[in-house]
Amino acid sequence: MNFPSSEDSLGLFAGALTTIAFLPQIFKTYRSKSADDVSFSTFILFGIGVAIWGIYGWEIHAIPVIISNLITFILASLIILMKVIFSKSSD
Repeated sequence: MNFPSSEDSLGLFAGALTTIAFLPQIFKTYRSKSADDVSFSTFILFGIGVAIWGIYGWEIHAIPVIISNLITFILASLIILMKVIFSKSSD
């Protein structure tokens, strides 16, 4: 069994922290059923950036970059989806 190198461990830890940082926003948005304070353009640009980081990670075979950006992309997409759904339901 191969254990992650110290560099990969550091990358996984950093990726976990920055990815987990989105969970409070997701929970708050879901509970309140309101995404009025969420900037649509910010999350679209962020999602595109995260996707590109994921592609970059794939190209350089950096597992921490791939995993953290894939999960972050999914979480950012959830926030965008809630922004769209909750904006339509309040009209």
